Amino acid sequence: MASAMASIVALKDVHQQLKTRFEKTVDDFRANLLSARTGRASVHMLDQVKVDYYGTDTPISQVAQITTPEAQLILVQPWEQTLVTAIEKAIRTSNQGFNPMHDGRIIRVPIPPMNEERRKEAVKNLAGVLEGHKTSMRNIRRDGNELIKKAAKDKLISADDEKRANEEVQQLTDAEIKRLEDLFKAKEKELMTV
Repeated sequence: MASAMASIVALKDVHQQLKTRFEKTVDDFRANLLSARTGRASVHMLDQVKVDYYGTDTPISQVAQITTPEAQLILVQPWEQTLVTAIEKAIRTSNQGFNPMHDGRIIRVPIPPMNEERRKEAVKNLAGVLEGHKTSMRNIRRDGNELIKKAAKDKLISADDEKRANEEVQQLTDAEIKRLEDLFKAKEKELMTV
């Protein structure tokens, strides 16, 4: 579908800005889905866990090597030995139900098998994340509509152009929200499959 907004000089930047912001929101949701807990170990399960690194909340992947040598185990090897206990604590308090252990050098994070209750809880948490991202999409739509309204007020575009641009923003928003929902449904199916 050709974009009406992209062909109007006054709205070209608005169109590009909206597409970029929508894409960033979808990418962030994908990252959340990757870190969602399934029955198998994945290095992405710790993506959302941050550790205090000299006063800065830092993703674990930036202060340690993360590997999955087995389907039910994540190994975290900090680059600095002083971080072992801080990383273990961050994983333990991450509300993912992990019970990490360390030998002073390496942190072992056993991945307990997912029971029905854990699966439903994971889906429920992801549904909350989905709602947050849908809200972000609607905020992006609102910002786009305000920019279009301002362009019309400043006589940069006609009333017809404003109407078409608002319709296009709505179509874009609907399509992006559907993308989020499709990603969520696929992950939900994966989580609920035993």
